[in-house]
Amino acid sequence: REDELKKKDVWSGLFLRDIFCEFLGTVLFLFIDEPLPTLDSSLACSPDPLHVSLAFGVSLTLASVCLGEVHLNPVVTLALVAGLRVSPWRAVLLVGSQLLGALSACALLLGIMPTALKSNLGVNEVAPGVYLYQALLVEMAVTFQLVLCVQAATHPKSAFSSMGPAVIGLSVTLGHLVAIGFTGCGMNPARSFGPAVISLRWRDTWTYSQALCFFFLHLCVHLK
Repeated sequence: REDELKKKDVWSGLFLRDIFCEFLGTVLFLFIDEPLPTLDSSLACSPDPLHVSLAFGVSLTLASVCLGEVHLNPVVTLALVAGLRVSPWRAVLLVGSQLLGALSACALLLGIMPTALKSNLGVNEVAPGVYLYQALLVEMAVTFQLVLCVQAATHPKSAFSSMGPAVIGLSVTLGHLVAIGFTGCGMNPARSFGPAVISLRWRDTWTYSQALCFFFLHLCVHLK
């Protein structure tokens, strides 16, 4: 399996395409979805949690269908590294593309959003009354089900491999339905990283989002 990884990781047009697709997919994914959580709840057009959840799930499904086997999530990339399906140095470039895409999407939103909304670009923050350890447990649960779904749906021998994008999109929708009320649903360090950097609001980001990368990498290695 290591030999196969080396062959796939040769600098080539396909490899550069993968990096670009991760960047483009993350830009489109977040540019479309990030404005939803920022809308004032008093507005008639303000989306409810179901609306937001479906938007995230459907947009990720479409990005996966249009751009191919994109991850759009550093946790997913690290899980595939632990499963020996992606080499470490390739993962570094893929994650870098995801984070750069998140920053680009949020920077674009900052330039076009109304002034009243620029202070909040969908930054993930723990809801009032929710303790940090509770938020962390919720994020671990929804991210873990996403990682398991991705691993199962993209496995070559999986019965759902042809339906992978749809299945993963449903997993993202489920995660948002469960976690929005607790944490705003991070489930994706790139999705949390971009708004936090651009809006300079880091209050809870590291605590329950970026730390998930290290948790799931550790967990997947031991499960492997």
